[in-house]
Amino acid sequence: PQHVVLYPLVSKSLRNIAAGKDPLEGQRHCCSIAQLHEHYSLGYPDLDELQKNPQPLIFDIEVLKVEAPGSYQQDPWAMTDEEKLQAVPLIHKEGNELYRQGKVQEAAAKYYDAIACLKNLQMKEQLGSPDWIELDQKITPLLLNYCQCKLQCEEYYEVLDHCSSILNKYEDNVKAYFKRGKAHAAVWNVAEAQADFAKVLALDPSLRPVVSKELRSLEARLREKDAEDKIRFKGIFSQ
Repeated sequence: PQHVVLYPLVSKSLRNIAAGKDPLEGQRHCCSIAQLHEHYSLGYPDLDELQKNPQPLIFDIEVLKVEAPGSYQQDPWAMTDEEKLQAVPLIHKEGNELYRQGKVQEAAAKYYDAIACLKNLQMKEQLGSPDWIELDQKITPLLLNYCQCKLQCEEYYEVLDHCSSILNKYEDNVKAYFKRGKAHAAVWNVAEAQADFAKVLALDPSLRPVVSKELRSLEARLREKDAEDKIRFKGIFSQ
């Protein structure tokens, strides 16, 4: 067509994608013309002007990079259900490789993408059904890997939330107890940390050396904190 009337909405969606947002953010289910009339502002002055005054457009397309055949990976939101299921092992592998390279934040993003794919599929299944459970069992190791990244990034409360959600469903998950114990210890929830580490030992006694190391570290930090508190309070009461 001579005038690209709907381009502003398309451009907004593309800009959302570039920013990592939902491409349909802010839109509702209605025809495109209704969308145009409903949106007084698209959030971008140039698109607002183009929406008010449609005109012929010329596009300059710049090639940013050339990828080898088969190397392109769609964003999860753009995948079909089958593509999501096929992509998860590949994304998981990429996350593991990034983690081995010490790129913890990037690895966490990969695990998050894989979890998002499976969660999207799981939402279409009946809660507690065999298919739902099968997907949940695929989500759990990815979520534990994600929590390991968050531990290293010192985002402890997120680890507490995710590990607790796992343990609400799988009470014998040793890794979830261990990671939650480390997170509790980091935020000074001493009794909770000790309880989680005790549960780890009850489920897997072979982990005693690792748990003992964590408990010794916690005790050393407590002694250090106690000494600092004594100095701090001594200064307050001596004034």
